Amino acid sequence: MAGLTNRGKYLLLSEFFRNPTEFTNLYVALCTSAAAPTADTNTFSELTEITAGNGYTAGGISLSRNGTDFDVLTEDDATDRGYIQIRDLVWTASGGDLPSSGSGARYAILTDDNGTQGSRQIIAYWDLTSDRTVSTGQTLTLTNCELRLNES
Repeated sequence: MAGLTNRGKYLLLSEFFRNPTEFTNLYVALCTSAAAPTADTNTFSELTEITAGNGYTAGGISLSRNGTDFDVLTEDDATDRGYIQIRDLVWTASGGDLPSSGSGARYAILTDDNGTQGSRQIIAYWDLTSDRTVSTGQTLTLTNCELRLNES
């Protein structure tokens, strides 16, 4: 029987998210509920990004592959997993509601940095549980978005 050790999970996460040899940056973008991401979603073009403007930039927030933007990396022997967390991400509505039109942000997605946004690969996603809209001066904050490696 083969299996990954907890150290192996830790090292895989560390190498992917903190070693900038594969690609330089990652992005966290916000998408609507028009199409829900699944384990089979491959590229950004399969989803509908929220409308840019009023504090949101098309393509999302850029993250460097390092220990600042991926600020928590843990080997957890008690639960046999490794996990990594992204620093807090904040969008502040300015000049109107964020998003500027539509029903709101339902999903956050983690992508690579392909220059063509529609071709960016989807690495992970988080369900925000409902459509999120914030008014001018308010913030939409994602705290401790976590990725886990487990064995089943």
